[in-house]
Amino acid sequence: MSSTSKADRARAEFQKGIWRQNPIFVQVLGMCPSLAVTNSTVNALAMGLATLAVLICSSTMISALRRAIPKQVRISTYVVVIATFVSVADFVLQALVPDVHKELGAFIALIVVNCIILGRAEAFASREGVWLSICDAAGMGLGFTLSLLIVGGLREVLGSGSLFGVALFGPSFEPWVVMILPPGGFLMLGLILLLFANARARRDRRAATGGGA
Repeated sequence: MSSTSKADRARAEFQKGIWRQNPIFVQVLGMCPSLAVTNSTVNALAMGLATLAVLICSSTMISALRRAIPKQVRISTYVVVIATFVSVADFVLQALVPDVHKELGAFIALIVVNCIILGRAEAFASREGVWLSICDAAGMGLGFTLSLLIVGGLREVLGSGSLFGVALFGPSFEPWVVMILPPGGFLMLGLILLLFANARARRDRRAATGGGA
């Protein structure tokens, strides 16, 4: 394979997770953190970056060791690798941003069972080289982080009238308190998924009628 084709494939693997195969808005994975920690953009960003770091590190190690991991214990090995990096991310957040760490609580530890990370390990990192696995993990992780930021940003703006804790409106603004409560997470995510489903349906109709991809 030429260097140009390798670069093209690496770019495609990176880009797919950001939009075309976005983990939350397209594949509808990782629903627990997308609903539980998106009551503010700060929490959403912290969770997204922690997941991104764990995803890249675990995919890199699993890809590098893929030929040495027996098939019979591959899932157990993946979980151990992922749990190791989750512990590192947990300690880093606790040391650098203790208030955010307290807000996220048990959801940091639950990154271990995030189906996005285990799914990329099984479906991609265990079959491809290190560089492609890093590109795939970075794209999926960034797509996940951006999704959390979109949901968290919209919920915080509507529910608190602020963004990253900075007030956006005057004292006359009446916040929609429900948006920073659990029902607001379901409502906001449902609306965004509806928009994505509608966009896919319109694209499929154009393709079926020969109006373009």
